[in-house]
Amino acid sequence: MHDVAALAGVSHQTVSRVLNDFEGIRPETRERVQAAIEELGYRRNLAARALVTGQTQTIGMIGPVVPDIGPLSTLHAIERSARAVGLHTIMTSTEPSPGAVRAALEFLLGRGIDALALAAQHREIIDAVQAADPGIPVVHLLTGGSPAGQSASIDQVAGARLAMEHLLDLGHTRIQHVAGPQSYTEARLRADTYRQIMAERGLATLPIIEGDWTADSGFEAAVALEADATAVFCGNDQMAFGLLHYLTENGVSVPGDMSLVGFDDTSEARHSVPPLTTVRQDFAAVGQLAVDLLAARLGRAEAPSAQTLEPELVVRYTTAPPRI
Repeated sequence: MHDVAALAGVSHQTVSRVLNDFEGIRPETRERVQAAIEELGYRRNLAARALVTGQTQTIGMIGPVVPDIGPLSTLHAIERSARAVGLHTIMTSTEPSPGAVRAALEFLLGRGIDALALAAQHREIIDAVQAADPGIPVVHLLTGGSPAGQSASIDQVAGARLAMEHLLDLGHTRIQHVAGPQSYTEARLRADTYRQIMAERGLATLPIIEGDWTADSGFEAAVALEADATAVFCGNDQMAFGLLHYLTENGVSVPGDMSLVGFDDTSEARHSVPPLTTVRQDFAAVGQLAVDLLAARLGRAEAPSAQTLEPELVVRYTTAPPRI
């Protein structure tokens, strides 16, 4: 920094102000400093800066080992949103076991992170982080609205209600649910809501078929459908795509013989044949909310008023009234 200052003919304090985008620097001074930085190839030593300020301006992120559209989309959104407010991100992944979570947390804390965002789709992950007491602001992602300290999530109960009430309003009474793995909080919330709504309407609950979020498991679930089921609420779009593939390949018309609703509104949902009716989750908004919450905890912004976002039903062409 002193070399840059000498070449630009300014003090090292002025160089620091330019680097930190302080207002009040004359344009010609800023240009001279930036030209000196480019000529000398100067790079800021973030480790040295952290020693002075006590902050690395870094958000640590813990994601799942198994790639999953929701968490990965949200973590990517955090990276974009953090960069927009002058923060950096560093990510690792973990299995949902106490030992693995502790190892991931130690890795991030060892790099001096100022805050943590974690994909908390399993209660074990939340419990392990809380037991470790990292001593920094933490935001839990995608908890589905279940209590978990400070969180950024989408209301899964509301989303499942949107899917079920859409099918019921069309006249379906024999509705089956293809659920995600019940070790996931969001999958349990969707399955519990399916049971609750069927009970509220005085309808028989059909056996829940558990998949693993993949299209393959949706394809395989089709053989377990009840013979008189007229509609299926799938726990995510990928399983719905697999189920749709099986049904159309075996001569079952969608939505003529069977209506189908997914969950997530992935980009592929618009392009399936027919295009999929689904519940939209705004994963990018969850990432933005997480950064807003952490930035407020770090004293860089006002705290947002809400921690839970509302889903949206997107009606396309895989749902229709049942045939009489």
